[in-house]
Amino acid sequence: MVRILSVGAAQIPLEEYDKFLAQFNPVKFDADAWAKMAADAGMKYIVITSKHHDGFALFDSRVSDFDVMATPFQRDILKELAEACRKHGLKMCFYHSIMDWHHPDYLPRRDWETNRSSEGADFKRFEAYLHAQVTELLTHYGPIGVMWFDGEWESTWTHEHGRPLYDLCRKLQPSVIVNNRVDKGRAGMAGMTIDDKFAGDFGTPEQEVPHEGLPGVDWESCITMNQNWGYNRADKNFKSTRDMIRMLVDIASKGGNLLLNIGPTAEGEFPPESVERLAAIGKWVKVHGESIYGTQAGPFRKGLAWGRCTMKPVDGGTRLY
Repeated sequence: MVRILSVGAAQIPLEEYDKFLAQFNPVKFDADAWAKMAADAGMKYIVITSKHHDGFALFDSRVSDFDVMATPFQRDILKELAEACRKHGLKMCFYHSIMDWHHPDYLPRRDWETNRSSEGADFKRFEAYLHAQVTELLTHYGPIGVMWFDGEWESTWTHEHGRPLYDLCRKLQPSVIVNNRVDKGRAGMAGMTIDDKFAGDFGTPEQEVPHEGLPGVDWESCITMNQNWGYNRADKNFKSTRDMIRMLVDIASKGGNLLLNIGPTAEGEFPPESVERLAAIGKWVKVHGESIYGTQAGPFRKGLAWGRCTMKPVDGGTRLY
C-alpha cells in the first residue's frame, strides 16, 4: 500500500490546509520505478491512496477541483501508475476514504472547526459525490483489483450507505474485490466481518496478525514498514527484513494476505530503508515463493513451535510447506 496522508491530529483549519496545494509537487515520482520495485519485491498488486480523509484526490477528478490537477505537479498520478502496473504484471488497486473533511456536505465537522457551520450540509449530496468519484476510479483506469475503503466508522455512515456503494463497485467492475470497510461490519481493528448482512469481501486487520487467523473469512493484514502510514523523516524505526519475511510467512500460514505499507517522500521517492528491504524480500520470495503464492492456511491452527506451515492442492493430494 502506498499512502499519502494528511495529519488530522494537527487540527489545521480548512483555509490553511488548502494552501498546501501550492506545495504539492512530487517531481521525482516515477510510476515505472514504483511498479518495478513492487514487482521485484514479489508483490502482486499495488494499493495506492486515491483520496484520504482530507478529501484531496490524487487523480484528475471531474467532480472536484481539490485534486492533483490544482497543484504545481498537474499530472494524474493514478493514470501513470495504472499503466506502469499493467506493464509489470501488477493489479492496480485503490485505497479510498469515505470520510472527507474537505467536502462541505460531509458530516460531522471536526471538533476544532468551530467557525465552519454545518448549516445547509446535505449528506445525501455528499454520498452522490462519493459515488461519482468511485465511478471515475472504476471507469477511467482500466481493470481494478481491489477497492480498499476506509473512514467508515463515523455515525453518519451506515449500512444503508455501505451496501449501495458496494453494489456500485460490483456493477461497474464485476470482478473487483471490495474490503469490509465499505460497510459497518468491522469489529474494531481486528477487521473481521461480524455479520453476513454487511457488505465486503474480506476483513482488514490493522497493524496486527490475528493469533489464529480469521477462519471462514478472507482477510488481509495492513501493516506499516515503520511506525507511520505516511512519510515521516524522523521515523527510522523500520522493521528488519527478517522480521517482515517472518511476518509474511506467519500471515500466509494463517490463510491471509499481507498489505505492506510504504510512505513516499514529498518528492515522490521511497525512503532508502524501504527500497533496501523490499529488494531483500524479493530475493527471498524468488527462492521460496512457491510456499506463499496460491497457498492456504496450514492445518496447524495454533502454529508450530519451530516455524509455520502452508499448504496447497497438488496432483490430487495436498502438499505442505
